[in-house]
Formats: sequence, structure tokens, C-alpha cells
Amino acid sequence: MFHRLKNDFRLSIITLLGISAIIGITPFVILRFVEGNPLAGFVDLGILSGIVGSLAYAWGTGDTYRSGMFLAIIICAGAVTVGAVMGEAGLFWIFPCLVTTFFLVSSRLAAILNLLSVLALMSIETAFSSTVQMWTFATTATVVSACAYVFAYRNQDQRERLEHLATIDPLTGVKNRRSMDEELDAAAANAERSGLPYALVMLDIDHFKKINDVYGHGVGDNVLTDLVALIESNTRKSDQLFRYGGEEFVLLLPGVDGSSLQTVMNNLQQMLRKHLKYPGGPVTSSFGVALLGHGESVESWLARADEALYQAKETGRDRIVFADKNTQLVAEPA
Repeated sequence: MFHRLKNDFRLSIITLLGISAIIGITPFVILRFVEGNPLAGFVDLGILSGIVGSLAYAWGTGDTYRSGMFLAIIICAGAVTVGAVMGEAGLFWIFPCLVTTFFLVSSRLAAILNLLSVLALMSIETAFSSTVQMWTFATTATVVSACAYVFAYRNQDQRERLEHLATIDPLTGVKNRRSMDEELDAAAANAERSGLPYALVMLDIDHFKKINDVYGHGVGDNVLTDLVALIESNTRKSDQLFRYGGEEFVLLLPGVDGSSLQTVMNNLQQMLRKHLKYPGGPVTSSFGVALLGHGESVESWLARADEALYQAKETGRDRIVFADKNTQLVAEPA
């Protein structure tokens, strides 16, 4: 439960707002009926039911987009209805709605919902005691919406920046190990559903420490960025490259196995041999390759690729070792 709240921002917002609304509205539902105002009581009860339903749908399906949109519509429509039924005393409910919509839906949709809600209330003559009060309400509602928009926009921008920093390797620009874990889990789940083959390639730059020691870390960094650029320009859009650590990378290849996998790997090795260089000459790499087995865990899959890479380095480097018997091949150095 807490893991989902921690990793799903919109779900955490829906849950927080939903619980707050339930706590805040429930006493008024009871109060309306106690005071002999069943119409207002049923309106509040309907709003409460819609909020509980949205919250249950979000948790049950994981579809926070639709549940957030439904929740935003419910609270805006509910606030307008309360204003129509309760008159001046019900107008105050619109202000929390004007703020929360920006956290439930896109900024553009939230602005539209807020505008429609304010116009709907302004069209109800019984909701205001005077024209001055109506225009004062419209002005304050506009200011509240504008402030909420600015805050939500900056919050979204900061969250995207943090997510970028948390998932992208700053030197090479490819996804980091944290992103890799998520993508491998997704690949394993998709393989079980669809039967699509997935290959995992672990590659390590040979003698990278010597490059750093002799020519400096600046040259070493250039080799890493050149490696990434070469791989990305010679692989498909569906392939994903991750920096596993140091000079070690992981390449996820969907939809390849058998002879096609051998061809892909040989072409990749030859391309790096030809184009990856540093002041001391060409740079070579070692590769460990493993196909995802049926029902295999990501940990086992990654461990087999890592073991294949270890064998490639132990048996002379600049070669490809396949962990699977049906694609068993060792590519000898050129």
C-alpha cells in the first residue's frame, strides 16, 4: 500500500484529497439530515459517494487518469449544486475545488472546469445577495485559480526534473540502474503475457581502467559517451540501453532470439571495433548475452548475463558469450 503511494504521485494525491473530502463532508451529511434539510443532505451524500467510488476505482484498477478526471468533475459539479441549494452559505465549497482540480487533471482541463463552475454559479440568481457580491466572488475565484495554476505548474516541473535526475545517468544521458530494474520487470511481465522473446546484453569496455590511468578521466568519459552514441545509432527504437555502473552497460533487446540474436550481436561488436577509439587506438568490448526463460525471474536473468560477461572477460575479452545453449557461440577477436 505505502509502496504504491510512494511511487504513484497521482494516486497519492487522489487518496489524500479523497480522504480529506470524506472527513470534511461526512459531518455535513449528518448535519443536513439532523437540521431537516434532506435535499442538501442527499446532495452531500451523492458527492461523498462519488468521491468514495473514484477512490476505490483508482486503487482497484490503477487507472488514476480516469479516476482523477471523474473526481474533479464530481467535486466541481457538487460545489455548484451545493451553491444552488444552499445559496450564499454554499459558495465557500467552490474554493477548495478550484485548487484541487489542478492536482487531479491537466492544467488546461482544470482551468476549463473551474471556469465552467464559476460561470454556472454566477448564472444562479439565488446564490448571491447582490451583483457586487457576485462579481467579488468571480474575482476571488479567478485569483485562487490563477495561484493554483502557477503552483501546480511549478510543482509538475520540479517533479519532472527530480524524476529525470533519479532515472537518467548524467554523463551519458541513458537510463540508469534504477530505471533498468523497472524496465526489466516490465519486460518480464510482457514476455509472460505475449510470449515475446527478450534478450539481455551486458557489455563491458575492455581495459577501461588503463584508458583512465594513462589518458585521464576526461578521455575515459569521451569513450563512454561515444560508446552510447554508437549503440543508440545502431540499434532500434524499441531497444533500451542502461548504464549499469562504471564502464558496464546493459542492452535490452525485445523480439530477437536464435540466429537473429547472433547476427545482431556480431554486427554490434564489429561496429564498436571499427568506430570506438581513443588516443591509444581502438577500444573493444566484451559481451554477455542471456535470453529470458519462461517464468524466469529478473534476478536470475540478469545473473546469467553477468556470468556470461564474466566468461567473456576471463577467456580473453573482445568476445561475445551466450548464456543459452541454443545460441551458444563465442565470437573470437578479430
